[in-house]
Amino acid sequence: MTRFNDKIALVTGGTSGMGMATARQLLGDGARVVITGRDQGRLDAAVADLGGRALGVVADVADLSALDALIDAIRERYGRIDIVFANAGVGVFKPSAEITEDDFDQVVAVNFKGVFFTIQKALPLMPAGGAVVINASWTLHRGVDVLSLYSATKAAAHNLSRTLAADLAPRGIRVNSVSPGYIDTPMYPEAELPEPVAAASRGRVPAHRFGRAAEVAEVVAFLASDAAGYVNGQDLIVDGGLVSSIPA
Repeated sequence: MTRFNDKIALVTGGTSGMGMATARQLLGDGARVVITGRDQGRLDAAVADLGGRALGVVADVADLSALDALIDAIRERYGRIDIVFANAGVGVFKPSAEITEDDFDQVVAVNFKGVFFTIQKALPLMPAGGAVVINASWTLHRGVDVLSLYSATKAAAHNLSRTLAADLAPRGIRVNSVSPGYIDTPMYPEAELPEPVAAASRGRVPAHRFGRAAEVAEVVAFLASDAAGYVNGQDLIVDGGLVSSIPA
């Protein structure tokens, strides 16, 4: 418990999957962690699982008043934020011809607007040396037929890592993104997929397996740590080779 001793971390969408795994990793490395979720019951269960140095705050990142209340709660409790993992996200996976205005508004509101304003509203509490990590996606690097809307929002979120890295460099705050591949999470649970779909996914990955949420959490923790002090405005792909290599 040394890497993040005395650090305060905010993890949005922290009740399951990569968000909860990252919260667990940061806690294990000494941080105090605030997680958010939209459902009070799931949030309470996650906090009970994570233990005493975790704080849960109900917040929908698409709702700016909820973000204001979240930041107020962190200011009152801790007075600062050293690490932000802007992780909360949703997906609508349809051919572009089937996407509705409601689909568009929902996905953009959470995946892009929510990421932007989470970071903006956290900034007044972030000191020099702070780090922001945005959860993007491998899909921003490759075109997939039913992912036009989702991929576009993730590309926008990743672009923030470059533009905000330049914007916040004078304050000593780094901004990077992480792009997970096929990760076994509630959004894409390997065991619940039809086996032909799961097998096809594994077959596209040179590692021939799904990733684990904990593997993404390790990378987020690295990007948030002093070990990545000269890493800024980058996207770190955690995909077993899915984007860059052809499986044997």
